[in-house]
Amino acid sequence: MARRRLSRVSDQSVGKPVRGARARARAPRSVKARRRQQDILHIATDTFAARGYNNASLAEIADRVGLTQAGVLHYFRSKALLLTSVLELRDEADIEQLGTERPQGIEFLRHLVATARRNAKREGIVRLYTVLSAESVTDAHPAQAYFRDRYAGLRAFVTDAVIEACRLGEENRAAAQIAANAIIAVMDGLQIQWLLAPDDVDMVASTDLVVTSLLAHLAPERFSATT
Repeated sequence: MARRRLSRVSDQSVGKPVRGARARARAPRSVKARRRQQDILHIATDTFAARGYNNASLAEIADRVGLTQAGVLHYFRSKALLLTSVLELRDEADIEQLGTERPQGIEFLRHLVATARRNAKREGIVRLYTVLSAESVTDAHPAQAYFRDRYAGLRAFVTDAVIEACRLGEENRAAAQIAANAIIAVMDGLQIQWLLAPDDVDMVASTDLVVTSLLAHLAPERFSATT
């Protein structure tokens, strides 16, 4: 199956990262300083996931990493830059999982089901994404553009995958995008339910059911009840 080169892909949603976030962060020269910067990022990830951006404080992050607030700001010039750096760190980890090429068509849709399986073992990452994406709809949130871009990118990729899998023409793009929106909504909604009741929610089975059903609806001649 044909594949195309992709520079930025995330497991939970595919789209553009925060533009320039890593370039603006301080680049430590020593091994010790680089390790300290990574410690800050990992602790900030846990803190933002637990409290959200607005309720997390630099003081708490600094205390947990063993620095003063000024020490944290030495590496990241602002709390907003720390947040965008956390999100970019998450992107980098997800890119490594997928590789440098994006699967096409049905293989990309199967990748989404596989993503649900991986996410069931990554509670911290799922919580971070869920909390921050919901919080980003508030006024002037520093991650709002990030999530807007990522959802736009994800919609485009899933729409293309549905068109490719079902062999639809461009005249059917609107129907394919409706299906893509439904798949994204189900995956995100399942994550919320799973965080609240992990023993009662099977994200993999539910995601697979929705993808399978939508393909059978859009291209019954190609797909039966299973893909």
